[in-house]
Amino acid sequence: MKALQRIVFDGQFQMKRGVLATPTFAFETWGNLNDDRSNGVLLFTGLSPSAHAASSSLDPSAGWWEDMIGPNKPLDTNRYFVICINSLGSCFGSTGPASIDPENGSHYRLNFPVLTVEDIADTAVTVLEHFNVPKLHTVVGASMGGMTALAFALNHPDKVRRLVSISSAARSLPYSIALRSLQREMIRKDPLWENGQYALVDHGPVTGMRLARKLGMISYRSAEEWSERFGRERALGFTDEDSPFGIDFEVESYLETHANKFIGSFDANCYLYLSRAMDLFDAADHGGSLANCFTNLGLESALVIGVRTDMLFPMAQQQELADEIAKHIDEVIFTPLDSIQGHDSFLVDMDRFRPAIAAYF
Repeated sequence: MKALQRIVFDGQFQMKRGVLATPTFAFETWGNLNDDRSNGVLLFTGLSPSAHAASSSLDPSAGWWEDMIGPNKPLDTNRYFVICINSLGSCFGSTGPASIDPENGSHYRLNFPVLTVEDIADTAVTVLEHFNVPKLHTVVGASMGGMTALAFALNHPDKVRRLVSISSAARSLPYSIALRSLQREMIRKDPLWENGQYALVDHGPVTGMRLARKLGMISYRSAEEWSERFGRERALGFTDEDSPFGIDFEVESYLETHANKFIGSFDANCYLYLSRAMDLFDAADHGGSLANCFTNLGLESALVIGVRTDMLFPMAQQQELADEIAKHIDEVIFTPLDSIQGHDSFLVDMDRFRPAIAAYF
């Protein structure tokens, strides 16, 4: 038995801008449902992680949120039944551009419908029905996952009691859109992208994906952390004989290493679709304006966490989200954190994030 579980949707799955025939939704779970099925916690991921958020007896490898999920951890699996959804459009089990279209037997590639964050959120309804969970205790998400959690609360107000939004926002700012747009262009300008028709994940636009990942890594962290962590340390083992404009500094070596790890692990077309979905999301679409979109929220409470050094979703956006939600529900907790690791802080600064999330739960 494997930790990753899959459900095949029976029929045509309606998206905002298209339809998928019998798509697959992948997920992992930890803990157990209580008798009245009221302890479900739904976790949505960022752009690139899989559903493997934590280790389990079925898969003992460390997950991307290992320090958060498990017995006596903030998402305490002695108390809660945690479900992590693999995003629709990804390449880790759920149907995406790299999947086979059952109607013609070929990979979807660019024939995959335009993907939105709302589409990803809606896949969770099928998973909850599978477990006969009528209403979630909490929906949680960070980065793109925070947008998805918010979209779930907006689209399905009767299915969730509480919301945790981490380093996310009601919409992307022009700065973040510009960065992601450049990442997508790097991939599309690589000759090996072949207009999305490349053959295999490890034979696709390798250079484009490397550059996009490097730009992503730069935007995920902060200049403050770069200075403290790397300074002007010189990289060892590289000479001008390797390249006349090669790696001179340790920070360059760091980016190169992480970019190379990304190659072959993530499909380029999936990356393009998910990246654009983040840019397309705007909570105001659910009510005509940000002031009106939260009118029908069914939440009892919400926690919004932001990080001072996050350049992708600045603190002002976290405050804005908390303030707007607070106009419509009684309990909203806004928690600003002083982490220096930028947008990625929720993955690495456990000394700050664990207490904040544990206190809410």
